[in-house]
Amino acid sequence: MSLNYLPEHRENARLALELAKREMAHLAYTHSTLFSQTITLEWVKSLSEREDLSEKIDAFVSRFGRLQDHIGEKLIPRFAALLGESPKSLLDVLAYAEKVGWVDSAAKFVGARKLRNLLVHEYMADADLFLESLLAANNATPMLMDVVNKIEDHAKSLGIYSVFNVD
Repeated sequence: MSLNYLPEHRENARLALELAKREMAHLAYTHSTLFSQTITLEWVKSLSEREDLSEKIDAFVSRFGRLQDHIGEKLIPRFAALLGESPKSLLDVLAYAEKVGWVDSAAKFVGARKLRNLLVHEYMADADLFLESLLAANNATPMLMDVVNKIEDHAKSLGIYSVFNVD
């Protein structure tokens, strides 16, 4: 039997996938509860008086950024190593992920990364820009989840999913 991956990288890839799936589940929960509301400029302006909404925003922004960081810094590089590749920079990592079909668009992934910075820094400074960024992050969240799902599917296709024991 020949392997289509390097077994010495299997454990690191497994751990990265497990963590990505947990992060994705937390983000999915926060995303669905936050965006079940109609978010308008007035809603954003009310955040200073609504501690409950501010906490929900903080959780979403944190989870959005954490999943994104994990995908770019751990998940994709570890699966690339599993397949015998070693991209160095984030742009190399994203170009590789786009080439193999894990990321539909490296440019959109980079754009989502910029959103995270806007969400953190424009939170209370510019309500219009924050609203625009928040709505764009709403649209970008499924893209992040799609990356995790595609990598999980790739793990299955390699025949290592049962080795990973990921639920």
